Amino acid sequence: MSFSTKLREELIGLKMWNNSMKQDEQLTKLYVREAFIKSGFINDPTKKYHLEMLFKEKEKAEEIKKILENFNINIKLTKKKADYMLYLKDADEISTFLALIGASNSFLEFEEIRVEKEARNNINRIVNCETANLNKTIQASSKQIEDIKLLKKKNKFTELPQKLQEIANIRLENPDCSYEELGQKLLKPISKSGVKHRLEKISEIASEYKK
Repeated sequence: MSFSTKLREELIGLKMWNNSMKQDEQLTKLYVREAFIKSGFINDPTKKYHLEMLFKEKEKAEEIKKILENFNINIKLTKKKADYMLYLKDADEISTFLALIGASNSFLEFEEIRVEKEARNNINRIVNCETANLNKTIQASSKQIEDIKLLKKKNKFTELPQKLQEIANIRLENPDCSYEELGQKLLKPISKSGVKHRLEKISEIASEYKK
């Protein structure tokens, strides 16, 4: 059963009246609930966030829009073929809408899916960022090792200042290490910016022999 079908069935099964709520507010919420039951649809939140209601009359759509805006739900109005469509694509506002019409079960399921989805997206972003940083480190390391080997081949390596020879040898021994890790392996540890500066200096010297 789709999320939209479950939501509609939940709304149909709700009590029509709640004595703990003010009459005007309750009538307003019932009005919106009935409008959704008649012509509403919500997409499977595991795929994308989208909720809509279709109306034959523009006046009815505008009326519902105004009601929802009074509850701080910024629903959009557009034309869809012969109908007028109110729609939401923001997860927060869809969640607020579900709570407003009293769909507590669908609200909880939507929030659970949303939390899992956002957590998964955050993990993917972290993994992608770490992968990108690793690739960047490997590419930089490959070029630095190539430059160091060139200087050795040209018998120019021993002419480098001692601190450049030291970082060069550390880089050759640790091709996968970041600048920060390389800096900590030196006899006198330095910052990652210091490591970067020394390796750039080696590459700068090596570039003269590439010409």
